[in-house]
Amino acid sequence: MEKQLHLNLLASRPPMAGPGGFQSGSKIKMGPGRKKDFTPLLWSQYFETMEDVEVENENGKDIFRIYCSGSLGPVLLLLHGGGHSALSWAVFTSVISNMITCRVVAMDLRAHGDTKVKNPEDLSADTMAKDVGKVVEVLYGENPPPILIIGHSMGGAIAVHTATANYVPSLLGLCVIDVVEGTAMDALNSMQNFLRSRPKTFKSLENAIEWSVKSGQIRNIESARVSMGGQVKKCEESSSSPSLSNSAGEGIIEEEEDEDVEEESSKKKMREDDQEVKKESVFTWRVELSKTEKYWDGWFRGLSALFLSCPVPKLLLLAGVDRLDKDLTIGQMQGKFQMQVLPQCGHAVHEDAPEKVADALATFMVRHKFTEFKAGYMC
Repeated sequence: MEKQLHLNLLASRPPMAGPGGFQSGSKIKMGPGRKKDFTPLLWSQYFETMEDVEVENENGKDIFRIYCSGSLGPVLLLLHGGGHSALSWAVFTSVISNMITCRVVAMDLRAHGDTKVKNPEDLSADTMAKDVGKVVEVLYGENPPPILIIGHSMGGAIAVHTATANYVPSLLGLCVIDVVEGTAMDALNSMQNFLRSRPKTFKSLENAIEWSVKSGQIRNIESARVSMGGQVKKCEESSSSPSLSNSAGEGIIEEEEDEDVEEESSKKKMREDDQEVKKESVFTWRVELSKTEKYWDGWFRGLSALFLSCPVPKLLLLAGVDRLDKDLTIGQMQGKFQMQVLPQCGHAVHEDAPEKVADALATFMVRHKFTEFKAGYMC
């Protein structure tokens, strides 16, 4: 069961998460004591700026949402998992920005978050890798600064494809978080069952945040409070609609009592049976991951060989050593990349333990002389 919820297509430890980053995760026991606060947090508490980057393509303009921090040092280009958004990097960004001199650019990938593209159905690895290269080109022109790409789950796969295709010519290094070809491919067959098991709707954003924590998808409440807004969106649904039977919170959005419509004018009677059905706002997933299945194989097949072939320094962060496949095990023994296991984390490693991920990455960058620790920071 743990393995089946393992690939993060697009998120405690189910092995690798589905094609995006989903995990089933063991449920988190909230325990007695104070009531947990599931109030949403703003992006501005973690990033300095937010902007939309326009990219020209054959069909017109695509607009990519990015969140940035810092003005000096190498750029950390952050790519989220399937179904997630750039906001999943919020807490990590605030932590690492205090550790080392760096700039952070976290982007909403195609069809995710607040990015708007002409063809959101095309989620092929090459298309998304090209998107990353185009955004970098628009941001920095022909002379981009040194860039280290960091990707989680699906974003990790896209980071590898971007690097090997040389879409970022100033590539400094590569960091992949909790995605390995072998375990990812093994998990694909069970992804649809996992996606069907999730609630289809939530009564509120707070309800979605609470579900993400209690289900184990995100084990860090602070991160869930800022990042779940990038996974779900508000929509209008009839409160009596039977399609909302699979919702979280109280479970089902129940039909409200019919309201009596006051008679004001016989000419304005636009009703049936003197009743009207109320509508109430509900939240649903921004990305229908089940419809992206045809791209899953392309994201992950051959990923280990591509990762090992990248000529830059590489870091692999995993939630469990059991995720290593044969090729990466051999490569790690040969010293072709640095690996670190962060136990007690779910698939969303950078959300569950942002301090540990930031520390591992900062140490990696300083060791390779990409940057320096900030004055006063004790490593």
